[in-house]
Amino acid sequence: MGPGKALLILGLMCMLGECFSMCPDGFGNNHNKCEDINECEETEGLCGEHAVCNNIDGSYYCQCKAGFANTKNKVNFTMGDGQCKDINECYNNTVICGHKAVCTNLIGSYKCTCHSGYTNPTNNPKHCIDIDECKEAEMKKEDLCGIKGTCKNINGSYRCMCSKGYTNYGNERTACSHIDECKEAEMKKEDLCGIKGTCKNIDGSYWCMCPEGYTHYGNERTPCSQLDCKTFQANSRPAQSLEGLEDILSMMRNNCLALSNPHNASEGKTDGEALLEKFLIATEAILSPGHLNHREDVSAFLQTVEESIRLIGPQLKDSITEMETTETDAKIAVQRGKTQPTGPFILTNENARLDTDWTTAAGTGTYPGFALAALLTYKNLDTFVNNSFEELKGHEKNAKNPSSFKIFSKVVSVVSNPNPSTQNLSSPVNITFRHLNETVESSEVEYICAHWNERGAWSEESCHQQQTNATHTVCTCELLSSFAVLKALYPMTHPFALILITKIGLNMSLLCLVLCILTFKFCRSIQGTRTTIHLHLCVCLFVADRIFLAGISKTEPVGGCRFAAAMLHIFFLGVFMWMLLEGVQLYRMVVLVFNATIRPLYLFIAGYGTPLVIVIISAIVNPQGYGTKEHCWLSLTDGFIWSFLGPVCCITFLNIFFFIITIWKLAQKFTSLNPDLSELNKIKAFTVTAIAQLCLLGLTWVFGSFLFKKYIGTTVAAYIFTILNSLQGALIFVMHCLLSKQVREEYAYFLSCFCTPQKKRYSDFSSTNPSSSQSRGSQSGQHTGEFQI
Repeated sequence: MGPGKALLILGLMCMLGECFSMCPDGFGNNHNKCEDINECEETEGLCGEHAVCNNIDGSYYCQCKAGFANTKNKVNFTMGDGQCKDINECYNNTVICGHKAVCTNLIGSYKCTCHSGYTNPTNNPKHCIDIDECKEAEMKKEDLCGIKGTCKNINGSYRCMCSKGYTNYGNERTACSHIDECKEAEMKKEDLCGIKGTCKNIDGSYWCMCPEGYTHYGNERTPCSQLDCKTFQANSRPAQSLEGLEDILSMMRNNCLALSNPHNASEGKTDGEALLEKFLIATEAILSPGHLNHREDVSAFLQTVEESIRLIGPQLKDSITEMETTETDAKIAVQRGKTQPTGPFILTNENARLDTDWTTAAGTGTYPGFALAALLTYKNLDTFVNNSFEELKGHEKNAKNPSSFKIFSKVVSVVSNPNPSTQNLSSPVNITFRHLNETVESSEVEYICAHWNERGAWSEESCHQQQTNATHTVCTCELLSSFAVLKALYPMTHPFALILITKIGLNMSLLCLVLCILTFKFCRSIQGTRTTIHLHLCVCLFVADRIFLAGISKTEPVGGCRFAAAMLHIFFLGVFMWMLLEGVQLYRMVVLVFNATIRPLYLFIAGYGTPLVIVIISAIVNPQGYGTKEHCWLSLTDGFIWSFLGPVCCITFLNIFFFIITIWKLAQKFTSLNPDLSELNKIKAFTVTAIAQLCLLGLTWVFGSFLFKKYIGTTVAAYIFTILNSLQGALIFVMHCLLSKQVREEYAYFLSCFCTPQKKRYSDFSSTNPSSSQSRGSQSGQHTGEFQI
């Protein structure tokens, strides 16, 4: 096209008025006017399927519909900014539908579906409510759980609660069906009704059918047990002579026969509580004053009571039955079940308490489906049995005097069933008795745990006292019977032979201790630390023995008795403290070797100061602990005796430690290449005598700790203590004086002064014979060196 033609076209356009009407983007020319172009209408699907197109002047923008979001996370966008995608409202959002519904994602939305057992009547996504299936079934007259089941609504479901004898076998939404206990027991090889019993299944339970001579005590689900009604035959002399006993035996025999006869099943279903009440009322006639005059009557009565409780107990309905009358107080515990009960239990009343366990009550034999234990207290029986003490072993002499003993508690009977070995229990029972009167502890009083045996007498066999105080005594017994606490009123007296040995032996001991004191004080050749220790050990023992001999039994005046007891405390502790110092000295001689001497001041502080401090503290803590009504010694109550025995035990253990170290070091020195045998042999001799001395004093007070209180075999302990105590001074004299070569030489020299003329004696003392002086000097020097080791 040539220039001319172009100019021609331009001119024509200008003539048409369009050369000056160009519109911006988004606008179009309409009759020479620029108007907005609606892109949303002109282009279908401009924003995509899930978006809304919004036109604006000169342009447009897109917005995603609800439930969708832009792929580039933009709110307003154009076609070039991506498309809309579905939002998964259920993803990672557990609360959008609540906890009772499940969320299902839809395109652009979501749906909440209620869990099973819930409904949504209002279409509110978070408003799922529980469906009461039980109520709905009741309205529809449907039986969800069966006749013997109870429907119980729970959140989202329901549960069938089955009556006893029915089950749904673990599926709680299944109707309850009847259990055939007999068949199940047969499959499991269980014996529900005992060897002689026959199991009969009934609706919701079972019965045990017992043959003649056997019974389930009125409880049909209890295994059949054999009954021996001959126990209640009234053919004994007490039954015929003791008023009321035959009536009790007749009552029990009739009940026993009814229980053991299957043809009288209705009679066998005895009300156990009513029977117990009748029985206890019947015993009141027997326990009236003046009836139980003979021990045979007491034995027959107690045996009848025990057998009756064994028969009545299994018929009681409650696990614990208490009943009290004017003469008795009964408490009976019964446990039933397919398995034997275990674990401890307690029966208690105002006057007694029984601590035992169900294994003891049931025994180790065949378990009959029940176990019982009973505690019966007789309120006045103690007045009838305040005699028959001749079978108390160890108390034969005092048993001849009835006034020497007294029943000091209520009499109680302990009964169990079915344990057949009540006379030899596998584990003992503890019975706590309340004293009839509160007492003050005294060594003249002994509390004896006793039971009434088959011979009609009180016996200590298989029973012993565990602990006692002013108001109660605890007895431990290995049998079941009728029990009581006896109070022995006889004083602690010692045989004449024991008193004679004490006086002769202690006087001999005092004489030997005087010789020891003089020897250790004036024998120059043995002076040293160890001799000082021996000297003061003998001084303490001499003073203690002298006070013991002169004042141990002089309890009046009280002040003098307490002073004597305190002095004995000080000087007997002093004996052990000086013995400890001897062990320390031996340890220093062997281990330290050099400079083993201990300054006398330190010895006196330890040997006399320590016992004095202990006694002062003891007197401040318990001034009443010194002196008793029988002896001027430490009180045995409240553990006060341990202010003496405690330090003695500590000292003994310390000395044993020192002696073990000493012997060990001596053994090492004897095995060395160049041992100083002379010195080592001397230390060895010292060690042997010190250990012998420790054994002597230690054994003495092992038996002495039993002297002031009655125990089994106390007489033997008293003799051993007396003999050892009497020999202490003599044995110390033999060990430390007669067995010492230096001391024997000093004795020989001293005696020679009285066996030669005066002139010769003077020449002996004034002799300047070099060999004699040298010999004596070497001995002295040798000993001095010995204590310088």
